[in-house]
Amino acid sequence: MRPLQADDFRNASRAELVYRALRAAIHEGEMAAGERLRETDIAEKLGVSRTPVREALQRLTAEGLLSVTAGRGVIVTEFDKQQVLELYALREVLEGAAAAFAAERASETDIETLRQLIEEEALGDDEGRSLAASNRAFHAALCEAAHNRYLTTAINALADSIDLLRGTTIAAPGRRATAQAEHRAIVDAIERRDPATAERIARDHIREARRIRLRMLGPQR
Repeated sequence: MRPLQADDFRNASRAELVYRALRAAIHEGEMAAGERLRETDIAEKLGVSRTPVREALQRLTAEGLLSVTAGRGVIVTEFDKQQVLELYALREVLEGAAAAFAAERASETDIETLRQLIEEEALGDDEGRSLAASNRAFHAALCEAAHNRYLTTAINALADSIDLLRGTTIAAPGRRATAQAEHRAIVDAIERRDPATAERIARDHIREARRIRLRMLGPQR
């Protein structure tokens, strides 16, 4: 995180800017799951007092990105195997609903955007962070194509938690090609206006991601 500058404060409060900086650091992997956060360290790094840092930490804790522990204080939230299963179970339902709604409501522009994102996925490099970003972009566009504001809110909140998991399933051996094929199949079903098939493929897609995620966690979790 870079120190905040005077120009940063023109359109937002210090607490808001600290919140944004911490949120970005968590999502970009600069702060790993389980890492302890100290108010004084953050305040010094960002060049602000402890008050806006405290406010930002409270806000991120309320959102679930941070947790308060008895022995370690405030940490970046980390999940056990059961929590991961619960996250993916809900994600399967929500992503399936998004695909079904998109098959009913997506505009031609929405479908064109999804097709373009799939092509960009195919042309991108194999670096994990790049693959994860491309994958997120596709799923965000799929959610937008559903045209349901409440579903969008729910999926965005869930995505915050998913982003706390270390690594990306899309970087697993062979997963990039199969995920892109699944993305194409979802969009094909949307374009045919076939909500049942779109939902089924989307749910299968998330179940496969869950299977890979559990393998990534290893036996110790």
